[in-house]
Amino acid sequence: MKFGLFVNSQQPRTDDPVARFRQCVQQTIVARDVGFDAIAAGHHYVSPPYIAIQNLPLLARLAADSGKMDLVLAVTLLAMLNPVQIAEEIASLDVMSEGRVVFGVGIGYREEEFQAFGLNVSDRVPRMLEGLNLIKRLWSEDNITHQGRFFNLRDATSTIRPVQKPFPPIWIAANADAAVKRTGRLGYPWFINPHAALPTIGRQWGLYKEALAAAGHGIPAARPMILELHVAPTREEAVATAGPYLEGKYAAYAAWGQDKALPGEESFRVSFDELAKDRFILGSPSDVIEQLEHRIATLDANYFIFRASWPGMESWKLQKVLELMGKEVLPYFHKKYGRG
Repeated sequence: MKFGLFVNSQQPRTDDPVARFRQCVQQTIVARDVGFDAIAAGHHYVSPPYIAIQNLPLLARLAADSGKMDLVLAVTLLAMLNPVQIAEEIASLDVMSEGRVVFGVGIGYREEEFQAFGLNVSDRVPRMLEGLNLIKRLWSEDNITHQGRFFNLRDATSTIRPVQKPFPPIWIAANADAAVKRTGRLGYPWFINPHAALPTIGRQWGLYKEALAAAGHGIPAARPMILELHVAPTREEAVATAGPYLEGKYAAYAAWGQDKALPGEESFRVSFDELAKDRFILGSPSDVIEQLEHRIATLDANYFIFRASWPGMESWKLQKVLELMGKEVLPYFHKKYGRG
């Protein structure tokens, strides 16, 4: 069982980015010292109303203070990027961290980002799959020649390769049913998003397992998911503290169209109580333990990454969460299930 902290560099445009970066460093140190197993960072471009440090340089800097924690790219929007550049940059990070990278990959959903790169959002699935195949080859082969729909290489050999062999763990983020089933067919760990409610995730977990089995794959060793979390002495305090920041974040998601990328009739333009139900982990340490145990039982999850801070939230509030998690929640799970 592993637990990670999603380091939040996404903040209001009125904030001082240098001060917020320093807070990310301090949060990483606290997470390391209280027993977290990983840090993770997200990835978006041209995304008002926020500023954000990009995940690769951020994790490269935080690697120095993260001890032995995994460095999880959560996630790299590969469909927008050049696979040669990404292969060499991810390999560089794996070398610099002595083999601690987890390569989370997604296709993206915001048309504004694809337009900024001169790409068609309709090409995102084949671009991601072709790019991912090339990255794996660059990490494990010499003199690659490839002529594809989107990328062409001739006698190409990567300048740098990862420490982890044959390459770092690859997790695929997926929202839509078709994407979840595709991830299963390919045999990758499904990197479960924090946006869909638990009934949807539970149904999709069944689709994923069916696709794995049909393609002859076993269930991957890593079964990761991201969760929005806030722990406090009481549930009432957790909701009161986290609620305004989560409401703001999910209002931005609604404006970006994130809820429309989910299956069914999901909408983020609802009351906070409805938004939080079966989606957010909010409560006392015992509440958090109970809700995580439920996800372990229903989804067989064994790698939780918690987003416990959102744009505008003061850093000291997150530090209190980390300290309470390290004192009362993580030891329970490490004792019961062991550490990954």
